[in-house]
Amino acid sequence: MTDYLKILRLDYLDYSQRRIADSARCSRHTIRKVLEAASKANIHWPLDEDITNTELERMLFPDKYKSVCLYVEPDYPYIHRELAKPGVTLTLLWEEYCCKCYESGRTPYMSTQFGDKYRKWARVTKTTMRIQHKPGDAIQVDWAGDTIPVYDSVTGKRSSAYLFVSVLPCSCFVYAEACDDMKTENWLNRHVHAFNYCGGAARLLIPDNCKTATTSNT
Repeated sequence: MTDYLKILRLDYLDYSQRRIADSARCSRHTIRKVLEAASKANIHWPLDEDITNTELERMLFPDKYKSVCLYVEPDYPYIHRELAKPGVTLTLLWEEYCCKCYESGRTPYMSTQFGDKYRKWARVTKTTMRIQHKPGDAIQVDWAGDTIPVYDSVTGKRSSAYLFVSVLPCSCFVYAEACDDMKTENWLNRHVHAFNYCGGAARLLIPDNCKTATTSNT
């Protein structure tokens, strides 16, 4: 089998196609074909350590396996596009995929394999995966990383303020408030202010940094 991993690694190291062909023991035509397919599929070195040449070949040349593979390879770009739509889940897409397989008399992957293969494809192609959020189910909270400057309107004296931020991830509704410190009293009161601003409390309260939320606010 062609060493696709080696080809991508040497190309990343700026080897010429002639040197890659000599090292990987294949023709320059093969090198060009592999690199063109990798560019088209947005696959670039470095890759995860658990990716094999067989898996990489299936991603680079999916048409090669359509007639010989027992199972139907999922349409990963289609799955990713559909997941961006409200209410669409991997389970629904797997059921749709199964129906199409059965209609053509071919065998689908099981649900777990279907999900695992999509997630691996997304990692290899560096595709951003969409996280599903239910409206009002959770609120994310944290202190912003940097302080902000605050100026006294009378004296012009500059001081630093800590910024508390909360976000409803489904709607991206934001509440922010500046505080003079990050002590527990301010931390708790700003939660109350955020809930009042949003008109209610979410089922889940998710601090971005649990250590900051529990140990550094004393």
